Amino acid sequence: MFQEGQYFAPITKKGDGNLRVELGSGHPGLEDPVYRERRDLLATLADRWQPGEPAPTIDYTDDEHDVWRAVSQDLLTKHREYACREFLDGKAALDLPLDHVPQLEDLSRRLEPLTGFSYRPAAGLVPLREFYGALADHAFWATQYVRHHSVPLYTPEPDVLHEVVGHGNTLADRRFTALYEAAGQAARRVETDAALEFVSRVFWFTLEFGVVHEHDGLKAYGAGILSSPGEIEEFRSMTIRDLDLVAMGTTDYDITHYQDVLFAAASFSQVEDVVGEFWSTCTDESIARMRAATLAG
Repeated sequence: MFQEGQYFAPITKKGDGNLRVELGSGHPGLEDPVYRERRDLLATLADRWQPGEPAPTIDYTDDEHDVWRAVSQDLLTKHREYACREFLDGKAALDLPLDHVPQLEDLSRRLEPLTGFSYRPAAGLVPLREFYGALADHAFWATQYVRHHSVPLYTPEPDVLHEVVGHGNTLADRRFTALYEAAGQAARRVETDAALEFVSRVFWFTLEFGVVHEHDGLKAYGAGILSSPGEIEEFRSMTIRDLDLVAMGTTDYDITHYQDVLFAAASFSQVEDVVGEFWSTCTDESIARMRAATLAG
């Protein structure tokens, strides 16, 4: 996720130590100097953060609160219709505000008694091993910027709405966080880049864009779907395949578009049994065998 996002908005360090976010062609904020300056500031604040310190307090603007409010209100009824039961349980426990962008530090204080998780501020790109490895320590790297106001209902990057509305609600549910922790342990266990990429792709097609069958229809449990008012209405019309570890671990995807191939579990218990077990036991050798079997077939 974060590696692909770096291609879309790479970050460089200027001579004075501040960061510059280089928005890519087609980015909605590319020609907005106020937005670009804002992105640079928030990235710099996150870059200066040190472990043990509270996450930077952001003085969000009225426009940023308006975007949060628009997305949160839009998702109220859509979550009830399209979100899986476990996500709704986490959402009820976390009880996010609808009218303003919350601070990461406040959310960490609310998450810790629920599941033991907390947030760490991210400037943008977090190396895969560092991002996933932190999950083993019950920590989640998160950006703090708000998507551009011209397109509030979708973002190709993981902004604070994605990190909090999408992932935050799952970080408040212990069935979800057991999966996050297992993914983090897997990332620390494997050594090769190929194995780590396989682990991260399984994460993408589950905790980012996973769907699950419930008694009243196909529901979403992936944060990428559940934080996007546009994508949440489209996911049922995508190509839906059965949960398949090898297919998920070897399928390419494009972060800048709606996902056109999704993998559906028969139940959330199947996600725990199949995906959770994979992350809990996988090694470089076992992943290499899975990849080799695909190539041989």
